Amino acid sequence: MQPIYYIPLISVWAVFGIIFAILAAVLAGLYFWGRKMQKKQADAEEQIQSMKQTVSILVIDKKRLRPSESGLPDAALAQLPWYAKRTKMPIVKAKIGPQIMSLMADQKVFDIIPVKKECKVALSGIYIVELKSVRGGKIPEPAPKKSLLKRIFSRNR
Repeated sequence: MQPIYYIPLISVWAVFGIIFAILAAVLAGLYFWGRKMQKKQADAEEQIQSMKQTVSILVIDKKRLRPSESGLPDAALAQLPWYAKRTKMPIVKAKIGPQIMSLMADQKVFDIIPVKKECKVALSGIYIVELKSVRGGKIPEPAPKKSLLKRIFSRNR
């Protein structure tokens, strides 16, 4: 005969209560941390908008690179948060007047900026905020995003 194990019902509910309390604390922490990050992002966006200038550039190359490989100034690399130093960022190599510089670009701008063409862009420091115009043509439209199924089936062919 095998022994019958008795698990008291109170201990099961106590475990569920503890799990619920931990989940509630984690969600509350994420909520307040998210609000704090939204305020930071709004302040940064406001500062970018106040500092932007319209500049004419000749785009030489554009790639997604890690900041350490990109050729950005050391002062810009020092201001990056620790998690951004490992990610690939949209980097544009451009000629501004007589000098060649590496610039960071907004994701929407990076997708539509043409290579080997002269463009007017809104710059805020070394950050390309907006594409104003392209010399010798109109601003290209971004390619429409493919659905997940179309991307999967297009790779197999």
